[in-house]
Amino acid sequence: MPTLNFKGRKINYLTQGKGDAIVLLHGFCEDSSVWDNFISEFKSNKIIRIDLIGFGLSETVENPSIDYAADSVKAILDHLEIQQCTLIGHSMGGYVSLAFAKKYESYLNGLGIFHSHPYADSEEKKVNRAKSINFIKRNSHFHYVKQLFPKLFPPAFLSSNNFLVNKMIHRASSFSSEGIVGGLEMMRSRPDQSEVLKKIECPVLFIVGLEDEVVPLDKCLEQTALPNLADIHILKGVGHMGMYEATKATQKIIQNFIAFCHDFQKTKATKTVIK
Repeated sequence: MPTLNFKGRKINYLTQGKGDAIVLLHGFCEDSSVWDNFISEFKSNKIIRIDLIGFGLSETVENPSIDYAADSVKAILDHLEIQQCTLIGHSMGGYVSLAFAKKYESYLNGLGIFHSHPYADSEEKKVNRAKSINFIKRNSHFHYVKQLFPKLFPPAFLSSNNFLVNKMIHRASSFSSEGIVGGLEMMRSRPDQSEVLKKIECPVLFIVGLEDEVVPLDKCLEQTALPNLADIHILKGVGHMGMYEATKATQKIIQNFIAFCHDFQKTKATKTVIK
């Protein structure tokens, strides 16, 4: 796995394929492997997967922030000489994607919010994250991730996919406690980014799971009215992990969105030339 030295810390990433660039950012307590099987249908694109700071093979940092993570994504794109991409962020990766969009919108053909939202933590959520941080510091983070992952899936999917859930727990257990605590801290301190969606000029994709217990449905629906150009998909029977729960459906949604973004940018370029 290639490594980029960013501000003295190693950030790991994977690239494969050729064509229009798609950047995939994973969620909390995940890494780039969450997309291993998902990307099989994207044969005509250049896929970039990144281990966000503190997860996978990327190193932890002192005082981690969502902005720091967004800056590391930009550093990888610059290293790969990619000036335009479609950025898809799942859960915590969506928070990073929104921070990236605020700072570096010119890099984006399209922005995908995959089981995520732009709003800051409520006070109750901040308190719960602080409790989780204290729990991890007092105990093993293994006990934390063991109870975390079953909550990401609806009961019906969970009952027939125990192997997958246990595999994800095992993977997350290999991360450091510092990395997981850092992820909680940077989510707790992130700002509201709803203005980003109000002002963004590129198309925005929303993938919402009706059974998602992590991201409240009211927030998911509220955000869809913010952008000027939105592609909205609400998936019945799907929780927080659509790449596993509805693989074919979410693959097709993202493929169609990429094609739309490509056409949108061509039309935009033509109008600019005519002016």
